[in-house]
Amino acid sequence: MCKLLKSLLVAVALMACFGTMAAEKEMKYVNALDLRIINKGFDDSLTPYTRIPACLKDSVRPTLWERAQCCTGMAVRFATNSKTVGVRYNLLWNTHMVHMADTGLKGVDLYRLSDSGEWEYVNTCRPYKTDSIQRKVFVENLKGDMREFMIYLPLYDGMNWLEVGVEKDATISKPVIDNPLSNKQIVFYGTSILQGGCSTRTGMCGTNIIQRDLGLECVNIGISGEGKMDFCMARAMAGIKDAVAFVIDPVPNCTEMMCDTLTYDFINILRTLRPEVPIIMVEGPMYPYAKFDSFFGNYLPKKNAAFHKNYLRLKAENPDNLFYVDCDNLYGGQEGTVDGVHATDIGFVAYAKKLEPVIMQALLLAGDVKAKLVAEAEKQTPKKQTPKKKKSKK
Repeated sequence: MCKLLKSLLVAVALMACFGTMAAEKEMKYVNALDLRIINKGFDDSLTPYTRIPACLKDSVRPTLWERAQCCTGMAVRFATNSKTVGVRYNLLWNTHMVHMADTGLKGVDLYRLSDSGEWEYVNTCRPYKTDSIQRKVFVENLKGDMREFMIYLPLYDGMNWLEVGVEKDATISKPVIDNPLSNKQIVFYGTSILQGGCSTRTGMCGTNIIQRDLGLECVNIGISGEGKMDFCMARAMAGIKDAVAFVIDPVPNCTEMMCDTLTYDFINILRTLRPEVPIIMVEGPMYPYAKFDSFFGNYLPKKNAAFHKNYLRLKAENPDNLFYVDCDNLYGGQEGTVDGVHATDIGFVAYAKKLEPVIMQALLLAGDVKAKLVAEAEKQTPKKQTPKKKKSKK
């Protein structure tokens, strides 16, 4: 029975592969760099898909530099009238981890913009283990009208190149609709959790959810194991000219002493260089096992206490443009983690929903009151129901 099932699975896989190859023969491919790359903070990176500036290579730890080569959070925006949409791309490492689905780690997601302005999930590229060049026909038999699309890049792998595939006679161009808004970037700094570990697919990373919900670009500088409040990182982030908010979420990678001694100066660098940009400080989550482990049950709150102490000091010196998010239900409770630390898709949805109202408040108070932001803020406020008048009986 097991052999029969295995044979059937192989047959299904081969059929899917042949179908993809047949569709690919009728397609042309366009370099993603000729379209619109979103959620990227630095133009002066070593490669188009590196997340930090090239000038930091000799200033940061080798592990930090290497992990910043992951193209987490970046996406390609385009418009096309093609009835078929596909992708092919070349991974930097073709890596694999035991606790994260390959679809999130090194796959890509396709979304389409609906008529009402909402992003709709279409399909995911399920990467092959043995080939660093991945390919996928996301969808066929579309109507053929001009539509807007977005492809999210891998979360825990890098990219040498990426091409978007459409029908040979179709039109493909940069997007017409400005979604997410140009020149408005929320810059996130943090750890492996922020980087997207361990969402099942790329669109479910917390910053990508927030980007779709708020209609603003979200720059993801979550670096696995390396969100340790290096001052050079703060100075680099301050140089992102389109930053409208900084979200600082480093506690999981920091010791209690680091939270105590580095937080003030790290935040103060941002405040000094970009006083007009609001800063949102986020506590570290309480891992579910800390409830049962006496060491972590005491240690994790101590780290957050040290982080919060510095927030109070900074707030006392200047109350403007500084916000704080506590860890209460930050990742959706016990169902929000895959390994006791990193988030599931449930966890990332909870994270996004907790941060979005604070981000909106920060942007509105900072004076960034574009129509989109005002509309989103109004959605957060419950409307009072007007009682209906009773009809008089004749």
